[in-house]
This record gives sequence, structure tokens and C-alpha cells, in this order.
Amino acid sequence: MFRPLLAVVAALALSAAPAAAEVVSRTADSFTLRYAVESRVAPETIGPSLVDLPEWWDSAHTYSGSADNLGLDLTPGGCWCERLADGTDFDHGRTVSVTADSYVFHAPFGPMRGKTTRAELTVTWPVANRGRSLTWTMVVEGPGIGAMADAIDAVMGAGHRRWMTWLERDLVIVTASGA
Repeated sequence: MFRPLLAVVAALALSAAPAAAEVVSRTADSFTLRYAVESRVAPETIGPSLVDLPEWWDSAHTYSGSADNLGLDLTPGGCWCERLADGTDFDHGRTVSVTADSYVFHAPFGPMRGKTTRAELTVTWPVANRGRSLTWTMVVEGPGIGAMADAIDAVMGAGHRRWMTWLERDLVIVTASGA
């Protein structure tokens, strides 16, 4: 009984280094946020875990009140959308580009909608010391937008942590079942 539990604990200890989260820069009209964690997750699990928004996005940060109504298409031009109760699809963002180790989104989420001249979320996973550095970098520009940095940082930082927990869950299952 304790052997599977020990495998799970060992997998968690080996899988992710502490997260680095910060407001990298801020002016009255811009801010940059960065969240990074080193992890041993397989690169092929990153895209599917992002798309699985209902599993890790906080329902409190949706218009419909349920993350189950969110969807993400990772092809360029694809929508980061939410289906509202009246059948309307609300466009939160768009996939801009996809490479072997990154996704770039035009992402003027929630209260930033209509207030930004640039709202770009870049998700990268380059090789790092202990596996891969799973990083979100968000660059936001627009008149007066710097005042929103702390609030957006709180939401996006919590989102990155929830995503990492969901992503690591898959790693734990694979590691634990192989023990």
C-alpha cells in the first residue's frame, strides 16, 4: 500500500523545481509577467494539457462561471473561446504561432479586452537543467494598462500553478504505474 504512495511522492520530488513568478517589468502603459518551473514532463504532453482547460482553468475567471465551457484550438488562428449559455462564443484570445517548443497567443483576457494594443502570452518549454523550463511570458501594452499588472499577475500566476499541477498529474500517473 505504501509503495505506490512512495512512488508518487518520489515522482513529485523529482519532477518540478520551485516556480519563479514575477512582474518582470512595469510602466504606466505596459507590463511583462513571467512564470517558470523546471519539470521532467514529456514535451508531447504540453499541448494536450493546455487544451484541457476545464481541468485546470479556474471557473471563477470565466464569464459563464464554468471552465467546462472553455476551449482552445492550438492551430494558428485557433480560438481560446468560451461558450456562453445563450450559445455565443466569446473570443478570449487566438493562437498566433506554434513551433517545436512554443505557443504564442494573442491573449487580451477578461478585463484587458479592448484596453490593450498588445496582449501576448508565450508558452515555452526549452531544455533546462532538470528537464524542461515550462515558462509563460505575458507582455501587455496599452494606455494605463500598467495599473492592472498586479491583478493580472495574480490570475495568471495561479493559472500557471494549476496548469503545472495538472501537467504533473500525468507525470505522476506514468511514474507511479511504472514503479
